[in-house]
Amino acid sequence: MTAWDELTGQEAAIALLREAAADPGAMTHSWLITGPPGSGRSNLAYAFATELLSGLGGEDALTAAQVAARTHPDLAVLATDRVIISIDEVRHLVQQSQYSPSVAPYRVIVIEDADRMTERTSNVLLKALEEPPPRTVWVLCAPNAADLIPTIRSRTRSVRLRVPSVAEVADLLVRRDGVDRALAEQAARESQSHIGMAHRLATDADARERRARTLDIALSVASVSGAVTAAEQLVSLATADAKAFTAEREAEERDAALRSLGVEPGGTVPPALRSTLKNLEEDQKRRATRSVRDGIDRVLVDLLSLHRDVLMVQLGAGVELVNESMRSRIEQAARTRSPELSLAALDAISQARRRVEGNTPPALALEAMLIAASGRVPSLGSAL
Repeated sequence: MTAWDELTGQEAAIALLREAAADPGAMTHSWLITGPPGSGRSNLAYAFATELLSGLGGEDALTAAQVAARTHPDLAVLATDRVIISIDEVRHLVQQSQYSPSVAPYRVIVIEDADRMTERTSNVLLKALEEPPPRTVWVLCAPNAADLIPTIRSRTRSVRLRVPSVAEVADLLVRRDGVDRALAEQAARESQSHIGMAHRLATDADARERRARTLDIALSVASVSGAVTAAEQLVSLATADAKAFTAEREAEERDAALRSLGVEPGGTVPPALRSTLKNLEEDQKRRATRSVRDGIDRVLVDLLSLHRDVLMVQLGAGVELVNESMRSRIEQAARTRSPELSLAALDAISQARRRVEGNTPPALALEAMLIAASGRVPSLGSAL
């Protein structure tokens, strides 16, 4: 299996990048890969990097392994789980971009979530894109080209990804992860074709249980006091989900740091080296904040799918439900409320997503959303 096989439903983008990698004379020095969450932006970036670093002979196993481990000497990566990418991180990358490649035809620099750069930080990157070394290739990833400043967009070649179909994501889960077909289709549908989330739902029973609990809580709200309690429960579920998602990664990072420092597992860390571990722990705490925020957003996306399903049943649309496994509950909810209330619920959830992204306390944003979605008051737009 090659790096390209990790992608699904992106044949046009794959063909474009493979053609570019095969023709050094037509190679573009900076690329912008955009697409909705879960479409495979970063996977495509690393598949492209593997092809470039392997040279005209095509992808080789050693290069693929080095790119997968992010250890290739001519690959630089900036990936962050924090709210923003710092200007110092970009300055360091710009400095690295000036070096000639050591073993590969190109030096490839990948920036995941390039939309998290502030304008000041973006201007530091802009200077590098305006005068690039001849064998350096920048690959930026972002949800939308509009998330970057116009001057950066004008200096990159854009590759737009589409949302893969449920069937395509299910096929990937079956082929790559050996997931049962029925479970793969359910995970693909409930993740709304988000590849990473589909993989998690298909391979983690606890994640599936937490998602089901989220929808059950939302359907059970019957009063203002119930909305307050439900908001607390949803925040708790999102926090637990975020911790479960990052716990294994954080443990691996700590073990890797200890190995690099020459400390045996379970051994005492020398005082002179403790600052390194402390910096790692502080970075993990910052990431945890972002992870919880992302977890809250995943809860809200799931609730959007729930109220969308209710509305589709109310309108007799005859389309497949995202949450097919909860059809009986959804049909019951459709009978007890109006389509107008379902539309209001969708608006309230979208507003809650904007509020959380704007640093409104999640519990408060969820309370307002659940009260508005339940129809107990006309609106809480002035409550925050």
